[in-house]
Amino acid sequence: MENSILVVDDELRMRKLIKDFLVVKGFNILEAEDGEKALEIFEENKNKINLILLDVMMPKLDGWSVLRQIRQNSKVPIIMLTARGEEQDELFGFELGADEYISKPFSPKILVARVEAILKRTNQDTKEIKSYGGIEIDQEGRTVKVDNKEIELSLREYELLIYLINNKNIALSRDKILNNVWNYEYYGDSRTIDSHVKKIRHKLGKKGKYIKTIRGIGYKFELK
Repeated sequence: MENSILVVDDELRMRKLIKDFLVVKGFNILEAEDGEKALEIFEENKNKINLILLDVMMPKLDGWSVLRQIRQNSKVPIIMLTARGEEQDELFGFELGADEYISKPFSPKILVARVEAILKRTNQDTKEIKSYGGIEIDQEGRTVKVDNKEIELSLREYELLIYLINNKNIALSRDKILNNVWNYEYYGDSRTIDSHVKKIRHKLGKKGKYIKTIRGIGYKFELK
């Protein structure tokens, strides 16, 4: 099935560059030149759009606002595109539910590789459902339930939780988590992980205690 990607950027040149590289790979591209148009197109095509490439600095409505509104009712993977490379901006994006963050200028080939990697993970077909101390994971539907109540996790939060669970009882360093969950050499601050873990714990409620902080190392998932 053809994957549809919404490219949101106020620069026509940038949208064309991204579109040219993605079309070659067989993707169907929808375009929006500002935040308001992006929300309009998303609402009209939410069941067809598989991923969003979202610029931050735009007229009418910026990328942060668009991200915040979409995350109110959708878990569609979102990659933020920005000319601002500040680590604090990146952490803010992850706090709002971004799945990936790429600073301009970037290599179009690297962008395509990250798009393909995210879509490959979200399209994986596995029917196995497992339960861990009241946390139920449905990998086919990419859903998480706590005591039979579904909780909303971004793609990155979901992948981090799965990685911790799959390595339960093992103390995992922040570097190892970055290399395995982010799937590329990450040069940002390890606080990115701390921010994600904090949000996951909050969403898990009382079950958040299963994610242990290992002082000086990182984290461990342990059912105790």
